[in-house]
Amino acid sequence: MQTTRDLVYDNWHPVCTRLAHGAKTLRTLLLDVPIEAQAGPRIRRADTGAELPVLERFGLVWTTLGRPDQDLFDVPEFLEPDRRNLSAGPIGVAVSAPRAIENFLDLAHFPFVHTDILGAEPHTEVKDYEVRTSEDGREIIATGCEFFQPLAALTAAGGKKVDYIYRVPHPFCSVLYKSCFVDPSRMDVIAIFAQPMTQETIRAHLVMSMLDDVHSDTEMRRFQQTIFGQDKPILENQRPRRLPLDPRAETPIRADLSGIAYRRWLSAGRVTYGVIPAQH
Repeated sequence: MQTTRDLVYDNWHPVCTRLAHGAKTLRTLLLDVPIEAQAGPRIRRADTGAELPVLERFGLVWTTLGRPDQDLFDVPEFLEPDRRNLSAGPIGVAVSAPRAIENFLDLAHFPFVHTDILGAEPHTEVKDYEVRTSEDGREIIATGCEFFQPLAALTAAGGKKVDYIYRVPHPFCSVLYKSCFVDPSRMDVIAIFAQPMTQETIRAHLVMSMLDDVHSDTEMRRFQQTIFGQDKPILENQRPRRLPLDPRAETPIRADLSGIAYRRWLSAGRVTYGVIPAQH
């Protein structure tokens, strides 16, 4: 992983969906800094009045407080014309961004938190899967993930074995690819893009790129919000709210392979925001 830039400060972060002309100013926080978003889109620091860079991607408006050395990561599926691209957020959560991303990567909690939707007993085993870092060190990729799910998606008919691929292309963003029941040769995409408001609070921007010409936007959003609504109290009850990076701080198990790799990746990138750094 490259460490010549600050992986958090010198990066793009989601702020909001595009504001309609005439809409009121959105006031929020980014990395403890008050910012204001207006139609255009335009974003500025509320404390100094300075205009901030703006990028539109995946149906969201992104900005930065620093100087990113590259464009935002890509998710090519969002450009495919037959997909439904939807936002199901933002949802405020009293937790650090790294905690939210680690939870998103966790397969083991499906039967116990998302019972009869993304998992159910006795199907609790997390089978072996692989995690690697991309050649440029900018992403973590987990492949070979599979899990039995009673209701994997609105398009699923009955319980199915579901294949998953996870990407972590940004310290506070993760993209999930999962089996598509409309076209088995392709995959649906669900992502969490966490806006780090403070060290221990976020707005979770949930976006989807789905192959579904049956269900309404409202139904698809409600399904995803139901899933995240089950995660929210679990996240907010975790202590500490910041993610400990010391491998001795919390006992990992084999199913936590992605989470372990994510913590090491943050440590290697010298990320300090929203985490408790490892003591050397």
